[in-house]
Amino acid sequence: MAENDPAAISSAEFFDRARARLRFEIPAGLTDPGLIPASGDQGTDRMLAILAREQPIRPAAVLIAVIDRPQPTVLLTQRSAHLNEHAGQISFPGGKIDATDASPLDAALREAEEEVGLTREFVDPIGYLDLYGTSFGFRILPTVARVRPGFTLRISPAEVDDAFEVPLAFLMNPANHQLQSKEFRGVERFYYAMPYGERYIWGATAGILRVLYERIFTP
Repeated sequence: MAENDPAAISSAEFFDRARARLRFEIPAGLTDPGLIPASGDQGTDRMLAILAREQPIRPAAVLIAVIDRPQPTVLLTQRSAHLNEHAGQISFPGGKIDATDASPLDAALREAEEEVGLTREFVDPIGYLDLYGTSFGFRILPTVARVRPGFTLRISPAEVDDAFEVPLAFLMNPANHQLQSKEFRGVERFYYAMPYGERYIWGATAGILRVLYERIFTP
């Protein structure tokens, strides 16, 4: 196997790489309205530039919870079907950063506990990933964390319909990163999708996972 093949890298090596490559430095683009975060797609970036002229791009935080099993997994949620934004979509635990949150990390941990009952005693935060912009008007700062097994989830039906785990090796395998496109407000957008069984992982969630792959598994 190639050195950077996710299937060939142990759980310990993944977390070692993450600790070596990630930091808790908050990018200026999280709160500076004059800085528009990149999404990795020119069409989406153009949409963000348009949206930034119409409304504030709201700061948000999510938790990339990598569970330290013999074969590591990533905890994902399916958002409730009745929500006003991103109803029914596959997401990371997370949401808007509140004024009472001490940091984006604190917001991500709070949201994870509120949405799925993942308590902080099981979470070992490692660092922030790159700031990620969405065409729905969010600037998302993901926190990568090691999660110790043994937790019990408590799903909040007001926010989440389900929570599930996907093997990290599947999500980090570029062969599973489908590049798809659709037109939105007259602009063609390209986005990643990572279908896993009956779960259709796409959009910002898949895009952030792609960024994680590029940070951890590419030179």
